[in-house]
Amino acid sequence: MKRTVLNLMVAAGAFAPFRLANRSKALILMYHRFNRSDDGVSTSARAFGEHLQYLKAHYQLVPLSQIAEYIVSGINLPPGLAAITIDDGFLDAYEVAFPLLRRYDAPATLFVVTDFLDQKKWVWTDKLRFLTLQSREEEFDATINGRKLRFELKGRGSRLEAATHVNEMLKELPDDEREGVIERIAETLNIVLPDLPTCEYAPLTWDQAREMDNNGVEIASHSLTHPILTLLDDERLSRELTESRSRLEAVLGREIRSFCYPNGNYNERVQREVERAGYTSAVATVHGLNDLQSNPMALRRISAERDLPHFVQNTSGFEQVKHRLRGRRDNRALSAPVY
Repeated sequence: MKRTVLNLMVAAGAFAPFRLANRSKALILMYHRFNRSDDGVSTSARAFGEHLQYLKAHYQLVPLSQIAEYIVSGINLPPGLAAITIDDGFLDAYEVAFPLLRRYDAPATLFVVTDFLDQKKWVWTDKLRFLTLQSREEEFDATINGRKLRFELKGRGSRLEAATHVNEMLKELPDDEREGVIERIAETLNIVLPDLPTCEYAPLTWDQAREMDNNGVEIASHSLTHPILTLLDDERLSRELTESRSRLEAVLGREIRSFCYPNGNYNERVQREVERAGYTSAVATVHGLNDLQSNPMALRRISAERDLPHFVQNTSGFEQVKHRLRGRRDNRALSAPVY
C-alpha cells in the first residue's frame, strides 16, 4: 500500500473497525533492535514511543505470560489484550526500549540468548552484517550449500541486503558448516572476525537483565546459542532448552516458563522437547492474532513496523482479512472452468 494512501487511511480511522472486530483476540508484538535515531533498520526511540502511546490508548497491555495463562486454562480472553516481546537480548533493549517501557508503564517480555549474555557467543546472524559493513571490498563471491553466488557491496543498503541474503541461506546449514562458510567469507572480505561481538552487536549485562526483570520486563529463554532447532540432534536440542532455562533461573531466582523459537523454526519434535524442558508457552514468528484455539506452544506474533501508519495497519487485523479474501478469490479462480 502506498505511503500517502496509508497515511490518509490511518488519519480517517479506516483500520479502527478491523481493530474493534478483533478485540476478542490477543495481539503479541515482536521487536528485535532499537536505536535512539532512525537508522532505517532498527526501531527508533521516536517510533517506539509512538507505538506505546497507540497501544496504551487502544489496548490493555499485559505480560505475555498472562495471555498464555488464559489460553492454557481455557479462560475467555478479556477484550483488547496486547503483549510486547523483544528477541535476543541486545544492549539497545536496555538503553533505548527499557526507559520508554517504564515511562509508559508498559510490561514486556525479553527473550534472551544466554550464551550471548554470558559473552561467549555472537548472535550468529550479526557476523555477516559486521563483515559486509566493515569490508572495503565492493563485491564478493561465496559458495553456499553448493550454490555459487556473487554479491555487490556498493553502499550500506546493498551490504545489509547481501548479509540478509547470505543469512537466509545459512539457516539451512548445520552449525559447523555454517561457521565454516562464515570463516571463508571473512577471508574473502579481508576482515578478521572478532571472537566476541563489537559494541554495535553487544548484549545487555546480567545486572541489566535483573533490573529489567524486577521492573516489568519478564526475562525469558531464547535458547542457549540461537541455533536452528530443527537441525539439531536430540541431545543438542535438549541442552539448548534446558541449560538456557536453568541459567536464567539461577540468575533471576525464579521459574522460567516462556520460550521463543530462534528464527521461528520449530516442528512437532522441537515443540515436544520444549514442553519436556518445562516451558508452558512458546512464541513463533507466524503472523497473526491469538484466541482460545491458539496453540500455547506456538503463539503467533506480529512484527512491529518502524513507522506508526504501518504499525496501525498490521496490528488491526486488516492483513489477515485481506489474505483471507485473496485466498477465496484465488480458490474461485482455480475452481473456474479453463477454456
